[in-house]
Amino acid sequence: MNKTIGIFGGGQLGRMMAQAALPLNIQCTFFETETDCPAAILGSVFSSKNEHALQDFIASADVFSLEFENTPVADVDVLTQTKTLHPPRLALATAQNRLAEKSLFDELNIPVAPYRAVDSLDSLKQAVVELGLPIVLKTVTGGYDGKGQFVLRTEDQIDTAWAELGPAKSLIAESFVKFSREVSIIAVRGQNGDVRTWALAENHHHHGILSHSIVPAPNSTDLQPIAQDYITRLLNHLNYVGVLTLELFVTEQGLYANEMACRVHNSGHWSIEGAICSQFENHIRAVAGLPLGSTEVVRPTVMINIIGQHPKSEDVLALNGAHLHLYNKSERTGRKLGHITLMPNNSDDLTDLCRQLAQVLPVPLALTADMNI
Repeated sequence: MNKTIGIFGGGQLGRMMAQAALPLNIQCTFFETETDCPAAILGSVFSSKNEHALQDFIASADVFSLEFENTPVADVDVLTQTKTLHPPRLALATAQNRLAEKSLFDELNIPVAPYRAVDSLDSLKQAVVELGLPIVLKTVTGGYDGKGQFVLRTEDQIDTAWAELGPAKSLIAESFVKFSREVSIIAVRGQNGDVRTWALAENHHHHGILSHSIVPAPNSTDLQPIAQDYITRLLNHLNYVGVLTLELFVTEQGLYANEMACRVHNSGHWSIEGAICSQFENHIRAVAGLPLGSTEVVRPTVMINIIGQHPKSEDVLALNGAHLHLYNKSERTGRKLGHITLMPNNSDDLTDLCRQLAQVLPVPLALTADMNI
């Protein structure tokens, strides 16, 4: 096969998608603000700062995808006049609007926490009455890695929450879910309707940013088929092609959907080494119309994000079973600079290996607790 895939976005996700495409003799191009983005080393970058860049980008590839969930729908509408985008426009537009997303979950009988639309201070006060406290107030559009959110715990915080997020005007208030942990299910759907799912990942966060994922999620045998059912409903309803991610809360009442991401996902980075076919390769296969690969886990794995500051590469690579992925990004507080995948030959050594890694990371993460791997 000799095909070119155009990708909206040129960050680390686009970079890893392009890396997976190369062995299949598939090239990638990118539509991105800055031409020195992480994916630039792997293909032509068309800067959105330039007047004719979108049309040039559209002309550069046969079929298109995205790595950025806030890809402007207006750009997609221009593209789809002449070319095909995977995933479909409906999926992207729904994922960009939290109210539309919750409505879709309701339609497909995928459980979610109670929620209310908020567009004024009075409606926020009414949501507090109806939902009770605490609630999570979020912007309906935009926001990621904990941005665009306010956890409202007491009534005297109402004015503060509205002052912080109210200018967005369109907000959603969600009941605060009492959950024991967060998990994510990642699946891929081919152009022929074939669906494959990876093992559930258990996700841990640091200041609102994913710090590490454990795969398979411990003690989740009973949860796997339920999560697979939920994400398969979404894939088929949307006539989806490519990788989709569904974030879920584990509660006493069962799994509650948090949000979906219409792209390859940070919690799936483990799959590069940890699965027979990674999320990146399977996404490329789906977009290109190729058969999907096996999503089977090779062996238990922990993926750790490198956030804000680089560790010494030699310290990481000295650990048996450590795989280092750097994104060619400069250091900045809260920025994802790379990731490390831990998967020693003997999975019994995984917890000890996590403890060793924690000693060499410049930004401390909670990797030393008993993770019941």
